[in-house]
Amino acid sequence: MTLKILAAIVASIFYRGYFSVFGVHCINLNDLNLDKIKVIELRNYNESYKNPIKGALIIPIAYLKRNFIEIPKRELHLIVSSPLEKNIGVRCLRKKGFCVVGYTFVNHQQLISKENSLKIEINC
Repeated sequence: MTLKILAAIVASIFYRGYFSVFGVHCINLNDLNLDKIKVIELRNYNESYKNPIKGALIIPIAYLKRNFIEIPKRELHLIVSSPLEKNIGVRCLRKKGFCVVGYTFVNHQQLISKENSLKIEINC
C-alpha cells in the first residue's frame, strides 16, 4: 500500500515537470503583439540580469508561486531556458488563472554570442 502511494507521488512529480504542456506553442519574440501579450521571464536571475529581454517582467521560476500577484491579467508569453521551466511555469500560471499562449527558449550561450546585436536566436 505504501509502495503504491510512494509511486503515485513520484509519478506526479515527474508529470508536472517533464511531460509537455498542451496548447502552448513556441513563438518567435519578434512575432508577438506586445500590446496584447505580456512577456514573463522565468529564467534564473543570473541569466536574466546579465542578458535581459526588453519589456519582460522578470520572475524566476523559483519565485513564481509567491510573486504571481505582480503579473497583469492578460495573455502571457514565457521566456524560459529549459523545457522543465516551461512545463512548471505554464502549469503554475494556469492554476492561478492566467492564459499562457506561448513560450520562447532562450539559451544562455545564444545570448552571449549575440550580445552585440539586437537579435536573439530561439529554439523552437
